[in-house]
Amino acid sequence: MRWRPPVTAGAGGLGVAAVSYVAVDYLRYLSPAWHSWLMPALWSVLALVAVARAPFYRHWSVEFRSVFPFVASMIFMLSTFLFEALSVRSVSAVLGLDWHSDTPPLPDSGQWFLLALNEKLHPTLLEILRAHIIGLHHFLMLFMMLAFSVLFDCVKAPGLGLGARYMFTMAIGRFLRAITFVSTILPSARPWCALARFSVPAHPHPWLQKYYVPYASDPAAIRQVINRDIAYADVGNYIGDYRPDWGSMSFLIDFLRPTTSEEGSWFNLLKKAGGGCNDLIYSGHILVAVLTAMAWTEAYGGFSSAVIWLFVLHSAQREIRERHHYTVDCVVAIYVGILLWKMTGFIWSAKDASSRSKRLSRLEKIHGRLIQAAKDSDMDDIRELLKEVETDAPENHSSSSSGRVRVRVRSRAMWVFASATILSALTVVFLALTWTTDG
Repeated sequence: MRWRPPVTAGAGGLGVAAVSYVAVDYLRYLSPAWHSWLMPALWSVLALVAVARAPFYRHWSVEFRSVFPFVASMIFMLSTFLFEALSVRSVSAVLGLDWHSDTPPLPDSGQWFLLALNEKLHPTLLEILRAHIIGLHHFLMLFMMLAFSVLFDCVKAPGLGLGARYMFTMAIGRFLRAITFVSTILPSARPWCALARFSVPAHPHPWLQKYYVPYASDPAAIRQVINRDIAYADVGNYIGDYRPDWGSMSFLIDFLRPTTSEEGSWFNLLKKAGGGCNDLIYSGHILVAVLTAMAWTEAYGGFSSAVIWLFVLHSAQREIRERHHYTVDCVVAIYVGILLWKMTGFIWSAKDASSRSKRLSRLEKIHGRLIQAAKDSDMDDIRELLKEVETDAPENHSSSSSGRVRVRVRSRAMWVFASATILSALTVVFLALTWTTDG
C-alpha cells in the first residue's frame, strides 16, 4: 500500500508552492527589479513557515533515529563529489588543449532533430523550449521543499530519511558517472570550452604521448598495434610537465596537470573544474533532476509530479539544444536515475505496509500498562502511552510517575534536537542554493 497524505494536509498546496517558486525565480529574466525583492521574500516566508510548524511536528523521535544515515549519506556524497571533481579535471587535462580544439564534436541525432523541429514549431512554443525556466538549483530547491513538507504531514516521516536516500542515491550516481566518463574520453559538444575555461598544457600527458598519439589516426599504425598488442612506436623524448611542490599530494600532479599560470594548491584547481570540457557521460544535471522527480512521485504524487517530469524533459532538451551534453548523456541519466532510485528504497520508502504491523506490535507491548492506567483513571499516562504507539517512541517500562519524568526529559531533548535540525537544514539549503545558482 502506498502512503498518501491526508486531504487536510495536502490539497495540492505543495505542488502550488513548487510551481510558484519556479515562476517567481523566472522573473529574473522578465523583471529583475521584481525578482530582486520577491525571491528573498519567498525564501523568508518558506523558512518562517517551516520554523513555525516545527514545534507541532509529532515525529521528531523518528527523525532522531535517521540522523546517522543522513550524516553518513552526506559524507558519502561529498566524498564522491571530490572524486568526481578530480576525474573531471583529469579527463580535461590529460589530452592537452590542442586535442580539444582540433577534435570535432561527435555526430548527435538529437541535435539534428531539434534543429529540424525549430523549423516546424510555432515561435512562441520555440521560445518556451529555449527559455531557462528551470536549472540545477531549482531541482535542489524542489527537493528541499518536498523534504520540509514532512512538517505538514504532506510526506511520510522521517524527512531526514528521505534526504538520506536522496543523497545516497545521488552519491552512487555521481560515482558511476565519474568512472564512466573516465573510462573513454569523448570530445565536448563545445570545442572552444577547454580553451576558455582551463589553463592546462597544450600537449598530451607523457603517458599518452607513448600509448595514444602514435596510434591515434594512422590506420596502418592502429592495425599494427592491434596485431602486435604492444606499443612499438619510438616517440623519442617526451615533452615534460610543470611539477609544483604539493608535498604529500604531489601524486595528483599527473592527474591535474597544473601550469605555471595556475598558482595555488591542488584543491584550488579542483574548485575550478566545474562541469569539465569533455563529454561527461552521463549528465549530472539530468541525474539530479530525475532523482528529484522520482522522490516527488513516490513521496507526494499527484498532478504536481507530472509537472516536475515536464521540467525534467524541458531541462534535458535544453542541455542538448545548447550543446552542454550529447543526447546519449541525457537518455542514460534518465534511466540510470530511475533505476538507482528504485534500488535504494531500503533507506526510506513511502510504502507503509509494515507501518501498521509495527504499531500493532507496539500496542501489544504496552497493553498491560494501558489497562493499568485505565484502571487508575490516569489520563495523562494513557495519552503518553498512545503517543508512543503513534510516534514510534521507545517503550518505557517504569512506573507512571517516573515515566512522565522521562517523557519530559525526552521532550526537552527533542526540542533541542528539533531546533538544531531546523537551523542546520536551513543553513544547508542556503549554501546549496548559493553554490548552485550559476548552474
